[in-house]
Amino acid sequence: MKRRNFMATTAAGTAGILSSSVMAQNTEPHMDFKLKNNINHSVCQWCFSHMPLEDFLKVLNELGIKAIDLIGPKDWPLLKKYDIHCSMCNGAEISLTEGWNDPQYHEQLIKNYKDIIPQVAEAGYTNLICFSGNRRGMNDYVGLQHCVDGLSQIIPLAEKHGVVIQMELFNQVNHPDYMCDNSLWGVELCKHLGSDHFKLLYDIYHMQIQEGDIIRSIQNYHAYFGHYHTAGVPGRHEIDETQELYYPAIMKAILDTGFEGYVAQEFIPTWEDKVEALKDAFLRCDV
Repeated sequence: MKRRNFMATTAAGTAGILSSSVMAQNTEPHMDFKLKNNINHSVCQWCFSHMPLEDFLKVLNELGIKAIDLIGPKDWPLLKKYDIHCSMCNGAEISLTEGWNDPQYHEQLIKNYKDIIPQVAEAGYTNLICFSGNRRGMNDYVGLQHCVDGLSQIIPLAEKHGVVIQMELFNQVNHPDYMCDNSLWGVELCKHLGSDHFKLLYDIYHMQIQEGDIIRSIQNYHAYFGHYHTAGVPGRHEIDETQELYYPAIMKAILDTGFEGYVAQEFIPTWEDKVEALKDAFLRCDV
């Protein structure tokens, strides 16, 4: 057989095997869904917005998942109804692009956070998200100092109520110009604020794209990471063999740091059965 013909035939056969394998993964249900729960599992509701929130909460009850991410005050009563914890609250931010690095937004942000922080505590929750905002030509050191100036005005209230403000790290592909786009900048902000009530939301998907070396970052900077998000790279889809990250090893690295917070699935499912995709993700992370 000529080399060219051999390669073409082999490639076609391999593609068929891989296609069958992926199809099997996408259609074969996990009949025995049982979690060890060494990881505190959560999920971002927006990724499953095809389903009304109440229906989604019923699914989480069936799966034994105790938490959900990125829910604001108006829906907390519904979470209480189904005994689902809000592992990352939102509702105080202006937007992802208009954040703490720009003093023109400080007055509104301070008002918003001072209003929401007591509500988070009263509801029995801990984590409240925030964003740096975009650079818009601003120097990173200047933006960092602006964040310190603004956040310093709400951290004492967060400390008083036992609430942790968490700034999410984003990549420049999905969020061009966002300032908090690398671990070192975020860690430096944490150091300047000097409070256990300010942490980083370490989004594994975003940081794989932006800087890579995920496990080393977790090992080196875990003291500043208060929460984790997952998703597959590339594409922000399932965390299975179709992407480049091996999540069991990442989860083990997180556990080895003594982390007791939440890891939330934040991938956009492509499987026809989206709940099966979510179950698959939980099992892969359940080390």
